[in-house]
Amino acid sequence: MTIDHDADLVPLLGRAWGTAGHRDALADLVRLGWTPCGVGDWAVGLRSPGGLIAARVCPFDPAYPAFLELCRRCPDNPYLPRVALAEALDGGGLLTVLEFLAPVEQAEAAQVARRWREGAGDEAFDAVRRTALAVDEEWRARMPWWDGIDLNRGNVRRAVDGRIVLVDVFCMDGASLYRQVLDDSAVVRERLSAAATRHLLDIPYIARESTPGEIEALRAAWRAGAVVTS
Repeated sequence: MTIDHDADLVPLLGRAWGTAGHRDALADLVRLGWTPCGVGDWAVGLRSPGGLIAARVCPFDPAYPAFLELCRRCPDNPYLPRVALAEALDGGGLLTVLEFLAPVEQAEAAQVARRWREGAGDEAFDAVRRTALAVDEEWRARMPWWDGIDLNRGNVRRAVDGRIVLVDVFCMDGASLYRQVLDDSAVVRERLSAAATRHLLDIPYIARESTPGEIEALRAAWRAGAVVTS
């Protein structure tokens, strides 16, 4: 698959994505015929009309740039996805377009995760693991609420060409981060910047798992922190 020449990618190139928020990006993709195909904790996935590529749209996910850095440091590694586009969105979101990846059987995913934990893989697999450990160490030193490497069964996928591919192997300590929002959200703005956290409350996990009362409490705390820092 030559992802750079996919016809579904062409309309996305050359746009001023930096002035668009995550809702604008989602709406634009849907209007272009992309279909929502998955919702995680931090992002929404859409599959292209032709089915070869997918888009990941997140309103806020400080850990995902670390994964993109891993992909940059391991170019052409078969265990990492081919990334065609990575654009920052207004307010701290991110649009990423990469090859479409399907789930794998639980037993196979568990075996891959075990190989990762034990350091038992082929040369390309071990290269990803070593580089991920280095990225983890670097980001742990500078990213507040960093939680490190999280390779579970959901992070093991299969590419259209049959390869096993690892995705989203880094994570934030979301529970501590959002607890800090409730305790004193001005701290979050100060440590992560107001510009990068504008849509912090729009992640799918909050919409899926929170009660109306919990959502309102987060919103009230976030508004209060804005007053303190203004």
